[in-house]
Amino acid sequence: MQLENKKWSLEKFLEVRKDVLKTWPTGSDPLLDLDVAVETLRKVPAHKNFALKLIEAKKQNRTMLQPRAGVALLSEHIELMKHLEEAGADFLPSTIDSYTRQNRYQEAEEGIKVSQQQGRSLLNGFPAVNHGVKACMEVLANVNVPLQARHGTPDGRLLAEITHAAGWTSNEGGGISYNLPYAKNISLADSIYYWQYCDRLVGYYEDHGISINREPFGPLTGTLVPPSIAITIGIIEALLAAEQGVRNITVGYGQCGNMIQDVAAIHMLEELTNEYLKKYGYKDVFVTTVFHQWMGGFPKDEAMATGLISMASTVAQLAGATKMITKTPYESIGVPTKEINGVGIRASKMVTRLLAEQRMPNSFKLEEEKTMIRKEVHCLLDKVYELGHNDLAQGAVKAFELGVIDVPFAPSKQNLNKVMPARDNEGCVRILEFGNLAFTEDIKAFHTMKLQERAIAEGRPVTFQMTVDDIYAVSNGKLIGRPHKG
Repeated sequence: MQLENKKWSLEKFLEVRKDVLKTWPTGSDPLLDLDVAVETLRKVPAHKNFALKLIEAKKQNRTMLQPRAGVALLSEHIELMKHLEEAGADFLPSTIDSYTRQNRYQEAEEGIKVSQQQGRSLLNGFPAVNHGVKACMEVLANVNVPLQARHGTPDGRLLAEITHAAGWTSNEGGGISYNLPYAKNISLADSIYYWQYCDRLVGYYEDHGISINREPFGPLTGTLVPPSIAITIGIIEALLAAEQGVRNITVGYGQCGNMIQDVAAIHMLEELTNEYLKKYGYKDVFVTTVFHQWMGGFPKDEAMATGLISMASTVAQLAGATKMITKTPYESIGVPTKEINGVGIRASKMVTRLLAEQRMPNSFKLEEEKTMIRKEVHCLLDKVYELGHNDLAQGAVKAFELGVIDVPFAPSKQNLNKVMPARDNEGCVRILEFGNLAFTEDIKAFHTMKLQERAIAEGRPVTFQMTVDDIYAVSNGKLIGRPHKG
């Protein structure tokens, strides 16, 4: 396999597709015939089309809400989706179970059977591949808002085939963002190749007049990920998707905690994604943004957790994010019930409604953060293209191999794991150890200065202990992991 950032020919796509559909028996469903699937998707009403609803949301300057949720059995999953819609979700997920994410369909099948026997879900999501196209169609038929597959699958090709053929008009993930945070041993070249297939499938539907949304996974490991690293990876995945024919892309970002830095990151995420798409000739791609509520450890106290959710909602609305992924007050307690998931949605919606007409005003600090993010992303992406001799796919693989891009705390062996983040004295995420990141010396000096300011304020040296303290801080009710005194 020679990986390159080049649109797959129809012949190559159809040839690979034969093997993909043989992966599990549900892949033989006649509803997966591409002509049939095109007609199915054409019949999806506009209010259930993810891509079209995002366009409308952006026109209205609205921040729409989407929770995470999924259970093993079809009837219970439909009940869950209907409950979340009634709670105010503008978009619905179908979070996919962990067995399916690793293509372990036989174990997912056993999980369905045991769930049926015990009358409750023993899987942590909806096994869409095992249920097949007809069941996925049934889920969509029972709700009145668009559906998206949300998962974490390095190889989500059959999952994409089944969910799109069922009328689901969005798929989350990418060859980097659904590999490094979720897997240990899967080759980055392989996962990018698998996701080129998923994007080429969407490109096929786009060629037949069907609008389908694709969404790279922005938070990555969700633990002190510096904005420029997350944004760079989102842009890479957006460019790879656009090459395969994707025309509606939502780039994402996970809340870091400092409000000004988070607003700057959302602004730069959209601006720089559009900049690079246009630079490389993809001029007809519609870009939206998604803000993920806090992805790290949550407080166990429900009221404190609701406060954290509300803060995230404030940031998303003031930043003008098109969509927000919501959390629940039970986040650190266990798997949330549909009722408590509804509480998270309603709390988030209350905040976004109250702030609907408001945006973060411009300021020196906001511009400073935007300027630094822009410089950092340019450094990283320019190096990726240089390493790949102007081929983005090859450059991305090489960049991670060399640590030119490096995601903090990723479990994957494809990631060098030499970068160490920490918060500065105002809670912005900075870089304590740079590893091999492709940053200029002035950028490194800025990060070092910001961490030194915190060190002076706290009366301690800049060390890894800051990172450790910061990882646990939010779950203990603070943003910055200050040392105990006295």
